[in-house]
Amino acid sequence: MTRITIIRHGSTSWNKAGRMQGSTDIPLDEEGIEQAQKLGARLAIEQPWDIIYTSHLSRAKKTGEIIAAAIGLSPVLTDERLREVSGGQTEGTVEEDRIAKWGPDWRQLDLGVEAAAAVHERGVSFMNDLLSAHAGKRILIVSHGSFIRHMLRHLTPDFVMTEHLKNTGVSRFLVEDAKWSCDLYNCTTHLD
Repeated sequence: MTRITIIRHGSTSWNKAGRMQGSTDIPLDEEGIEQAQKLGARLAIEQPWDIIYTSHLSRAKKTGEIIAAAIGLSPVLTDERLREVSGGQTEGTVEEDRIAKWGPDWRQLDLGVEAAAAVHERGVSFMNDLLSAHAGKRILIVSHGSFIRHMLRHLTPDFVMTEHLKNTGVSRFLVEDAKWSCDLYNCTTHLD
């Protein structure tokens, strides 16, 4: 059995402003750094970890580096397949901007947003490689909200996501015989 814990990165100034981040490389803000430190302290006492992967985007990579330092895990491995879903022309905008520029049905337009099929393809490719290389291990992954939601829908189709993924929210999976099951979703007890 392989244990995979997937974490959304800490907060950024664009999260707080409601700006579409996508693949734009926005750094953690001060609160995001504190969130990652608190999560690192939590994970240090939860269980031993074997490996950590992050997206190459700085907000996820920095979150992973802070966690890895807290749990004594090195190196932090990056993989571009864990990047956030590209928002195309919507990146850097807030909802008000999108409505003003493209109208209330902007989601129906082709604005260069990465297709779900492309997200699934790169995400499944990463997960297959991960499970092949690290079967039976305890793995941490730090990635992004939209990417994680796409992967959860694909890998655990019966699982119902009840809330928006929070910054440094922890979701835990058991993978056995290629079957994924979720036993913890979007947990942020470290922030309480």
